[in-house]
Amino acid sequence: MFDHSDPLTPDIEMHKPPSDLGDRVALRLVKFMRIFADAFFTKRYGHRAVVLETVAAVPGMVGGMLQHLKAIRHIRDDQGWIRELLDEAENERMHLMTFIKIARPSALERGIILVGQGLFFNAYFFLYLFFPRIAHRVVGYLEEEAVISYTQYLAQVDAGEAENVPAPQLAIDYWNLAPDARLREVIVAVRADEAGHRDRNHEMADSLADS
Repeated sequence: MFDHSDPLTPDIEMHKPPSDLGDRVALRLVKFMRIFADAFFTKRYGHRAVVLETVAAVPGMVGGMLQHLKAIRHIRDDQGWIRELLDEAENERMHLMTFIKIARPSALERGIILVGQGLFFNAYFFLYLFFPRIAHRVVGYLEEEAVISYTQYLAQVDAGEAENVPAPQLAIDYWNLAPDARLREVIVAVRADEAGHRDRNHEMADSLADS
């Protein structure tokens, strides 16, 4: 979980320009995935969040598991990556649990969740197994898109196009929000989390490239 004392930090406009073929593949893959999200959900950002957060919770769990096995296999320290990646997965799960309270998924969306998670887990597992640097870059670009989506969601709330409902108690407790916090404060907190995941995964990809 990240510091939300300043919701504009880290920079919500940050974009990591691709520097090689692997980065370009990662970026194009994420842009391709975005096409389907935009086509299906359009501006239904609450429902988009429910479905996409089920996928967003996968990389941290897969990366943490494979880093754990790698550390054991090579009998070396993991430099804190295992715990950090598992914490990322848990943070994304809490995003999901929060938005389920706000936008309850339909039967169709639950079906999409089931299929999407199954496909993404297996694809990301093999990507991380053989190309961990590209895997982290994919997550970095996914989180860039997440920050954009939550910024658009925030604008929708501010414009009165989406109801600024009371924040679920789960979110108030998790992010230490004010007792009378509403959806807007939740979106700001979640967006800050996603920006933090974005920056850290790009850093991890850079670290693997340097090594």
